Amino acid sequence: MSFKDKILNNQSPWGSPPGGDGGRGSPGGNGSGSRQDPPSLDDLIKNFQKTINRFSGGKSGGSRPIIIGLIIVALLYVASGLYRVLPDEQGVVLRFGKYVNTTQPGLHYHFPTPFERVLTPKVTKVNRVDVGFRPASDSGRSSGVGNVPEESLMLTGDENIVDINYSVFWVIKDAQKFLFNIQSPVETVKAASETAMREVIAKNRIQNILTEGRSKIEVEVQEIAQLILDEYGSGIQLTQVQTQQADPPEQVIDAFRDVQAARADRERSKNEAEAYANDVIPRARGEAEQVLQQAEAYKKEVVAKAEGEASRFLAIYNEYKDAKQVTQERMYLETMEKVLADIDKVIIDKESGSGVVPYLPLPELKKGSNN
Repeated sequence: MSFKDKILNNQSPWGSPPGGDGGRGSPGGNGSGSRQDPPSLDDLIKNFQKTINRFSGGKSGGSRPIIIGLIIVALLYVASGLYRVLPDEQGVVLRFGKYVNTTQPGLHYHFPTPFERVLTPKVTKVNRVDVGFRPASDSGRSSGVGNVPEESLMLTGDENIVDINYSVFWVIKDAQKFLFNIQSPVETVKAASETAMREVIAKNRIQNILTEGRSKIEVEVQEIAQLILDEYGSGIQLTQVQTQQADPPEQVIDAFRDVQAARADRERSKNEAEAYANDVIPRARGEAEQVLQQAEAYKKEVVAKAEGEASRFLAIYNEYKDAKQVTQERMYLETMEKVLADIDKVIIDKESGSGVVPYLPLPELKKGSNN
């Protein structure tokens, strides 16, 4: 028989298996040659129900509550994938521990545990890290703060030592980076800010650090520390660096304060001297300017008067050349008018006739006319 005929006759083309004929026999191994059909779907359901009945005590009616219970459990399991992200949070979805995506505030769904889970860190909460000191609650003291010299003592640009305490405020900028790129956020922020602060302090003189330079130092520290955190991919945003205290070391603080007091006295004396100079110098300059202006005015007055008199003399001289007698009489009369203007005058006419008193009392006449 050919290979094709064996296939058509439902026989194995490689011959009969050892120990039996070519057909598939029954489980009893009688080798009848008839083919057994696979079980139908109804048979499978019946077998499943029989199995459930076996666990439920053999009663066919006890399977329904179990099925309903299983359905409820399945629905609850599926519904457990619903989750809500609050307005101050970000949702980070993990699938088998691996990052999948980030969700924003609102209602979302993820595959239930153990397939996926969600982390919801607070991204708007302002966190605080203290460097150089610990508050009383952290240091175990009943009051005050605990100083940490290994963090607070720093070398300045003029080779002095400053004891500086400051606080760093930060928020979560990227939840995914925050959760997976750094292990200890507080220690990371502290290390970055301390590195930045030491760098900035090393560029400034102690006098500038203790007085008016604090705000500028805080801004520079925040910028440098933010660059460090961004290089780490920390997902952290610094909001403020606030200096709590900046003093010389405790061992030399008294001597430093004496120096500061001496400098303050020097500055006060300098300011008083500058104030006195600012008061006296402008006043002296004003008085000098006033004297100069008065001298200039007097000069102009004298020159103008001299020029006027010279012009008048030249005018009289020209008239004198033309009419000497008339000019002499005129000058005489003008002179006498000036001389006799403010004195009492009596005129006596010696050529008056007999019987006439040669006396003219001008002052009395003038008084009578005024009355």
